[in-house]
Amino acid sequence: MPTGIAIRDPREQLFAAAERVLLRSGTEALTSRAVTEEAGVAKGVLHRHFADFDAFLTDYVLDRARRVAELDERLRGRAGQGEVVDNLTEAVYELFSPLATKIVALIAFRDGVRARLRAAGTTGVPVLGEGQRMLAGYLEAERGLGRLAPDTDVDLMALMLIGTVHMTYADHGDVPPGPAEVRRVVAGVVSR
Repeated sequence: MPTGIAIRDPREQLFAAAERVLLRSGTEALTSRAVTEEAGVAKGVLHRHFADFDAFLTDYVLDRARRVAELDERLRGRAGQGEVVDNLTEAVYELFSPLATKIVALIAFRDGVRARLRAAGTTGVPVLGEGQRMLAGYLEAERGLGRLAPDTDVDLMALMLIGTVHMTYADHGDVPPGPAEVRRVVAGVVSR
């Protein structure tokens, strides 16, 4: 690899490379060598910015979890508009991208990453935990607008949505369910 060439945003370049490797080849193929080769940088670049590969992966997971905030903002902006089930379906369909399911597998696969995430104060599974909080916030807004029953337990409903949709995706393997199936699952949870 060439040396002495300035890299604009090495962290994001490495994160994007990790994402491509993860999506293309899965958690088993995600190594520091695979990431740096995919990014087109020397292996030392990764170690210059991160203590080790688990530290890199932990920061990558946390960065991707923070990106759920963009989806959260869009979903909350839909409160009071359209159908609740349709809004939730769009949000969970976007949340459960192939990347999200691969990140869950990555966290399960790497003990060091799980330990560092806990040390960083995360609870639950990053990305899915943020998704659960996003759904609960949206459901609370809809309940406040009278579009859900006043006694709706929004936290429980959000947790049920995350768990049920996650299981639906797990049943499909590498080919995600279509929007109609996701809508059917969401409608089933919301109608309870």
